[in-house]
Amino acid sequence: MSFLLSMRTPIRGSNQAALLRGSRDRAAGHRETEYRMTANIVSTNSRRKLIHFVQTLVDQTAARPIVMPDQPESGYWFGGGNMIQHADGSLLVCGRFRSGGDSRTGIKAGTRGRELTIFRSTDGGQSFERTIAWDKTQVAPPHTNVLSIEGAALGCVDGEYRLYVSSEKDRPYPEELKTYQKPGAGLWTIDVLRAGSLNALADATPQEVLAGSEPGHLHVKDPFLWHDSATDSPQLGYCSHPFSWTSSNSGRAFLDTGGNSLNSMHNSVISRGTSWDVAMTRATCVLPVPAVAEFADRPHAIIFYCGGECLRPLDEHDTAVQRPRGYSCEELGGAVVYVDGDVTSAVRLSELEPLFVSPYGTGCSRYVDVLATEEQFLTTWQQSQQDCSQPLVLHSIDRAAAESHLR
Repeated sequence: MSFLLSMRTPIRGSNQAALLRGSRDRAAGHRETEYRMTANIVSTNSRRKLIHFVQTLVDQTAARPIVMPDQPESGYWFGGGNMIQHADGSLLVCGRFRSGGDSRTGIKAGTRGRELTIFRSTDGGQSFERTIAWDKTQVAPPHTNVLSIEGAALGCVDGEYRLYVSSEKDRPYPEELKTYQKPGAGLWTIDVLRAGSLNALADATPQEVLAGSEPGHLHVKDPFLWHDSATDSPQLGYCSHPFSWTSSNSGRAFLDTGGNSLNSMHNSVISRGTSWDVAMTRATCVLPVPAVAEFADRPHAIIFYCGGECLRPLDEHDTAVQRPRGYSCEELGGAVVYVDGDVTSAVRLSELEPLFVSPYGTGCSRYVDVLATEEQFLTTWQQSQQDCSQPLVLHSIDRAAAESHLR
């Protein structure tokens, strides 16, 4: 069974398509100016190389859909997970099927995140077969009512498979915030499933690992495995939202060696941007930069993130500059770079404009994940289509070809 889309059509309207192309072209060059805040981290030339490198990985026109959503329409997608390589060389990709609905009106508006699924490819990513699936009753601790399944992250450490999954649970807000809770809406937290084999994950009992407590970061969701050169201890990236859902932030948690218990939790490790990503900066993947050319002297790492200027679509003035702005569920993509494992040194490669914009539908391009193997880079993300659905797309590129942009 192959989940491939046979045909895609350009973004609606020639004017809008031209605007998106212009946005991508400007981002590719992204100006020769060496921003003051960036000067001490990367030079103008290094910055240009990094931008070309990441845009080679997230190639919007070369990517092809590998898992399709339930319906070819707005509000339907598959993704929010990651890809790993199995011990037998096959590829495993996890994500959730989202089937309509709107969190502004609670679960009564639709099914929303209905299933968490792992797909396997034994032909190098040409096709993917459904392998394991969990419904809402299986992704959270016993006696927990799940309203919607959110993002997930799959990993394997010393032969143990760990699947981190976030979900909206039917739980009340803290007493001092109860008046802010919408009818039908719950709390987002993150759980982990652990097993000695991939298949055994199907029967694993979820255990809570991350939950928010302070009003500014009450909801935590969309976990990803944070790998850099700074530490060998397990790290989990995640997204947080305040009780009012007025922004989206990036956090990082340090776990014990078993990947279960929380040692520390840092809710805002990357500040939100100042322009196109002022409302949302949601990290989804950390990729160590290959140690070539000037990047061999100090370890660099790229953080891919989803961003947006607003939470809901803006009504633009007729004379305003028309451009993709990004909003909740239709985010655009950006990236930051940091050095020596110190995330506080992070500076944006996408300072004034997004780096990743789909040429189709709304322009949405989000939940980037990059799997680096010895031979290639395999990048997946949710990409808006002409029908405004968001399948999971894949672009693979030979490692040497990608690294040539860094030399």
